[in-house]
Parts: sequence; C-alpha cells; structure tokens
Amino acid sequence: MEYARIAKPPAAEMPLRPNLADYEETRRSWSWERVRRELDGLPGGSLNITHECLDRHLKTARRDKIAMLWEGKDGETETYTFAQMVAGANRAANGLRKLGVEKGDRVFVFLERVPECYFTVFGTLKLGAVIGPLFSAFGPDAVKDRLADSGAKVLVTSPDLWARVKDIRKDLPELEHVVLVTRRHPAGPEGGVLLWDEAVGSQSADFETVATDPEDFSVMHYTSGTTGKPKGAAHVHNAIVGHYATGKHVLDLHEDDVYWCTADPGWVTGTSYGMFAPWSNGATSLVYEGGFGARAWYSLIEKYRVTVWYTAPTAIRMLMKAGDEAPQKHDLSSLRYTMSVGEPLNPEAVVWSERVLGLPFHDNWWQTETGAILIANYAAMEIRPGSMGRPFPGIEPAIIDDDGKELPPGEEGNLAVRPGWPSMFRTYWNNKPLYDSRFQNGWYITGDRARMDADGYFWFVGRADDVINTAGHLVGPFEVESVLIEHPAVAEAGVIGKPDPIAMEVVKAFVSLNDGYEPTDQLRREIMAFARGKLAAAVAPREIDFIASLPKTRSGKIMRRLLKARELGLPEGDTSTLEED
Repeated sequence: MEYARIAKPPAAEMPLRPNLADYEETRRSWSWERVRRELDGLPGGSLNITHECLDRHLKTARRDKIAMLWEGKDGETETYTFAQMVAGANRAANGLRKLGVEKGDRVFVFLERVPECYFTVFGTLKLGAVIGPLFSAFGPDAVKDRLADSGAKVLVTSPDLWARVKDIRKDLPELEHVVLVTRRHPAGPEGGVLLWDEAVGSQSADFETVATDPEDFSVMHYTSGTTGKPKGAAHVHNAIVGHYATGKHVLDLHEDDVYWCTADPGWVTGTSYGMFAPWSNGATSLVYEGGFGARAWYSLIEKYRVTVWYTAPTAIRMLMKAGDEAPQKHDLSSLRYTMSVGEPLNPEAVVWSERVLGLPFHDNWWQTETGAILIANYAAMEIRPGSMGRPFPGIEPAIIDDDGKELPPGEEGNLAVRPGWPSMFRTYWNNKPLYDSRFQNGWYITGDRARMDADGYFWFVGRADDVINTAGHLVGPFEVESVLIEHPAVAEAGVIGKPDPIAMEVVKAFVSLNDGYEPTDQLRREIMAFARGKLAAAVAPREIDFIASLPKTRSGKIMRRLLKARELGLPEGDTSTLEED
C-alpha cells in the first residue's frame, strides 16, 4: 500500500535544532569530538556517564530543576531534582563500596520502575563498576543465566522479585550480596540478604565520582541469539557521547521539555533513552511504574504535560485498538513530538497517529549492540511511513551482500554499519570470538535485512536469523527450547515467531514427546505453565503444537525455517539437507 509522505511541521509549531534543518550539511560537517566537547568530562580526559547525566548539572541553574517525575502503579507520586538524584546515586555508590564493590565489578538491578532502580544504576556507574539491568518480568532461569555469565557480585531487587528467583542463589558462587528494596513489601529476616534502607539509605550523600576512562566498561545488556545462552553486550562510558547527541538531535530535547520514555529499564531503550539521553540533556523525565493502559497513558500525558513521547510499536497498535475516541477525552495539546522504537512501525500506525493525535510517530532504528539510535525519521525531515529513516550524522550504514559488496538502492541485502561510533558495544562478555564474527570486511553486520531507496531512506525487511521480535523484546529460540526440554514429557522442541497483529510476533513452540506421553490439551497447558515458571511471560510460548518429530538437517540442526514455512503455508525452499526419515 502506498502512503503519502508526511512533511515536517512548520518550525513555529515544532522547534527544531538549527543543524538539523540542512541534513546533508550536518552530515558533512559532523564531528564526534565536537559533540564530546559539549559535555563536561573529568580531569585527565576521564569520562563518566553519571557525571554527564547528573553531577555536571549541579554547577548550573539545573541543580534545583526537577529531573524525575515519578508515579507509582498505585498512584503515589514523587519528584526528584537533579541535586536529589545526585544524592541518591551517591548513597548507592557509598553503600555498594561498603559491600566491597570495586571498579569493574558487576552489579545487577532487578527491579520495577522505582526511584531506587535509577539510583542503583547511577551509583554503580559513579563507582566505576558495571551495571547490568534485568527485565522485571524475567523468570529464575533467565536471571540465573545472566548473573552466572557476568559473574555478578551484587543483585539489587525487591522482596517480591527475589521470592520468584531466590532458589538460583546456590548456583551463583560469585554473587556475594543481595540487597532488597522494601518500598512496599517489607522483608523479614533472611540469611545473606540485606535491606536497602540499611545498606544504602543510611549512607552519606557525598561521593567523589571515580575518574573512569572513556573505554572502561559501563553497562552490560543481555541479548538473545539463535543458538546458545543470552549474550552480554558490554558498553563503555564513551557511549554517553552518542546518548547525548541523539537525545539532542533525534529526541529533539529542549530545556523546557517533559519527556516520557515508556520502555522498561531492564531493556537497552530504558537505559539509553529512559535515563542517559534525557538527563545528559538536562530534561525533565516522567517515570511511570505501571504497565500499559490506554486511559492511564493518555491521562499521564495530560497530567504531566508531556511534550516529547518515546514508545514502542506494540503499544501504539494497542492504542489504536483502544479506539479513536479514547484520546479525544484527554487534553494532549502539550505533545509536540512523538517517536517509536523496538520493532518496525507499520505505516498504518504513522497515518493513524497523524489523523487521531495530530502528530505522526517518527520511527527510528538501533540495537542493543549499537547502544544508541543510528537511523531515524528526524523532527526536521519528512516522514516516509514504514521507513526507518536516514542515518544519524557520523554513522555510515549500507546494504551489502553476503560477500561484503555494497548493493545499489532498491536491492534487499544485509544491513551493515561502519564501526567506530561512540556507543558501539565493545565485546560480548566472555565471548570475544562471537563478537569478532559480527565484524566482516570492515562492517558491523547487524543481522537485519533491509533496503535503501534512492533518497537514502532505509526500509526494514526482517531478521537474517531466527530471533523472534515479540512486542519489541528479542527472544532467542534456543533459550526457550532449552527450558521446554527440561519438562519430562518433552523430547525435542523447536520455536518460531508467529506473526501477530499487536505484538508483531508471538512465540510458538513445536514439541515432540517422549514415549509414554500422549498429546492432550491438559499436557499442553502443563508445559506452557512450566515454561512460564522459568521464563518471562513475554518469552514463554503462547502456542504449542505437538508433532511426531522435528525437521532437522542431517547434522541434527532443527530447521526452524521449515517449521515457520509450514506454519504459514509458505514455500519450503531447499530441503536437500533435510534429515531423511
């Protein structure tokens, strides 16, 4: 379907950065070093994310400006100025130091969107340690895999979440401390567990930020792949240069903005653009602990006069499903700019938002590994609905074939990017060979398939592997399959992404059973419940089909491609390597 291009709003209605008005000139004159000079830095060429997001504002009029507007899921509200954010981060840093955390140690945070989550992140970075955010819906196996691989020294969590996963501790010899944030549900005495109020809340609000090198590790995000356990994509403090620049030029953040990023802090969007980008730009950020609800979300925008809104395509499709009338019941006139990320935004959603909200959602593209936005539909440029947009200044993407040769406009191929941007991940933790494999012929191979049109706009086609994108969460089939085969009835399991109108894809599993088990609805429900007990709800299968045997290559590899083709009624393609019965 063809959609009309959506032109940029007049400058009088949407303030624009001057250097975005001429996109091509901006790209020609771009310098990452010049961007870095806009930041504060530390003596001796040091750079620290917390210093750039929080500390440096204390020397300006922003000291007493509200940094965080927090609303809990039960309706309680709190506000924190930049000075109060620094105090909270300092207490966390002092508390962690007293627990023996040193520069380079890994601290993981497994919390809902509560202020202590943010204090822990910034306190860890102040200390020079590495922060590892975890999605609050994870089950015990997902948490254990990440803590074990990273060698985490401290886990900061809540009583409810700890109760869900505490049986894993015996398998984590390097985990020395568990700290519970008892905001709503006080924890009783428990051996080997500390309380936040004692370990952190009572600490001094003064702390001198460690002078970290720009290439010191800062944040570790785990991402799933086609095979093997989740991979820890490790970033460095220099990434703040990319967060700050894209916050300024893609999010178009201004001094008087109230910004809302709906992403969970357990995912990279929730840190890069829920914390680092807005606060390095000195913006006020709304943090809402609750989940999705069309009425609640519209009410929050109205209540807090949100001006810049960054959300996910799945949420937008759910807003569309709630109806055109729902937003009309709220005053959304404060909004001036809306964006989307996490999965491709379908053109219908862009047209809907322009018609119903009066503003089009601007889609953009990046990955856990890229650390920051690389391709975007900018506020200063027309939108081509369905497109990822055009490259950020200083970024050189291309469409290449399997031999590394650049393809001309209009041809589908592998989306690749020239390495060297500040927020690029520096390794997969404990897996340098896999990291090295992502770089070929002078390119970072993203794993996405795309095409570029004659005007330099990029268009997403699909993943080059079997990774499932469900509601913006990348799910590795191997991780799900590994849990399924732990059930005594399951002999083999194969997992695919099945198209879904809301979540883009849902996880569907095909299982073959061990002798002595019959494929019944009761067994299906039992296996699904078993999977949900070990995986996040978003990761566990939504559907399970029983089959006699899984299609495999002669070398024994499950042919997920064939499972998906048969599920969707598509051509099966080359089956010459298929194992014969």
